Amino acid sequence: MDMEQTENLSAVGRDILDSARTQLCMALPYLTPALCALAFAPGDGVTVSAATDGGAYYYYAPYLATLYLRSSGAVCRLYLHSVLHCLFRHLRGRRGKDAALWDLACDAAVESVLDSLALPCLAPVQTPIRKKFWGECRAQMKVLTAEGVYRMLLGDRRPEYEIATLSRAFALDDHGLWDAEEKREREQSEQQDKNWQKLAAETQSAMGSFFAAEGTGGEAVTEQLSVAARDDVDYRRFLRRFAAPREVLKSDVDAFDYSYYSYGLRLYGNMPLIEPPETKEETRIEELVIAVDTSMSTSGELVRRFLENTYAVLRSTDTFTRRLDIHIIQCDDQVRDDTRIRSADQLRRYMAALPLTGGSATDFRPVFAHIETLQRAGQLKNLRGLLYFTDGMGIYPTRRPPYEVAFILLAEPPMALEMPRWAIRLVPELGDAGPVKQLDESVWIEDILAELPEL
Repeated sequence: MDMEQTENLSAVGRDILDSARTQLCMALPYLTPALCALAFAPGDGVTVSAATDGGAYYYYAPYLATLYLRSSGAVCRLYLHSVLHCLFRHLRGRRGKDAALWDLACDAAVESVLDSLALPCLAPVQTPIRKKFWGECRAQMKVLTAEGVYRMLLGDRRPEYEIATLSRAFALDDHGLWDAEEKREREQSEQQDKNWQKLAAETQSAMGSFFAAEGTGGEAVTEQLSVAARDDVDYRRFLRRFAAPREVLKSDVDAFDYSYYSYGLRLYGNMPLIEPPETKEETRIEELVIAVDTSMSTSGELVRRFLENTYAVLRSTDTFTRRLDIHIIQCDDQVRDDTRIRSADQLRRYMAALPLTGGSATDFRPVFAHIETLQRAGQLKNLRGLLYFTDGMGIYPTRRPPYEVAFILLAEPPMALEMPRWAIRLVPELGDAGPVKQLDESVWIEDILAELPEL
């Protein structure tokens, strides 16, 4: 094929995409900013269908022409499929995860939204394997988000051939451009992700009332947009909420006046008049309670990853004191176990074994009652916070405790879920952190965090 034919075919492909975008903008006016956010570009290694890196939409013109001749709705579905990947920030969420499972989870979540919209301009795709898989997902979650489907797949440990079969049933576009390799590409990818986060927040606000009134898949769209629009959380900074002022053995250079120090050196040679204070007041975490929901909705693998991320932060000398007092409480509808942790190394050994007990319904109140009993017994005198790892579905206490409470959720809960107004809600990204390692005390916290996914 000569250059002129290639250019003509590329122009045809661009016209096809322009037509598809126009149809989608007319059917979904509140999605117009997102639909127009991608610039069309031919090729760039795409030889199958189409792909996006969050900034441009790369297409293979012969494929688009063939697809368009078969059904213009199929092209609309293909393009909206890719736009929703960007809008739901699926490109960013791939970091630290099993790529094959994440790709499948993202495709399944997006396709469930497209089917729920029931628009004439979208070609329907109804197959038994898709219906069966969606039924399995909805048995565990109300709304199919990529994070929720990924966690389900991770816990199911399905054979590779089944994953490949499901991937073929849901995949439309190519995800090969999702991973930025070079530093410049990563910086560009982060900026694009911020742009899509802003678009997700704006679209969520614009679409909420419209789709709720129409009843055409609005709940699925707004639920996923709420996940995409939330801010990323620095787990180490978040844990500082539970810190209290403590005097630590450390030179306080901020309170040291160098003028008297240098004056003494000038006057007496090597005899300073004053020296830096040997202690310094800093905010440190000394006591903490970590509660783990051991009902049927929480798997040991997810709990292990949550504790691994917490363990990495524990090793940060500027966050926790050397003398720790951490209670790890396992509870479903009653307290099943309370393990007291006095060092980071003891927490590492606990994670390696991780004996989970429970499996009944979820009731959060026994944990709060147990903490109150410990405080009356003289323990946890300086408790500032409770971290509760759960799916969020359970019975909450009505009275606010005298310490902060953060519910670390497996996934974004349904909008219908009413949590106490005093509770902190946090939805971290729990990637595959791998096995627990024996870490040398000389390793810096930055090196440890580099090996683990960020929360």
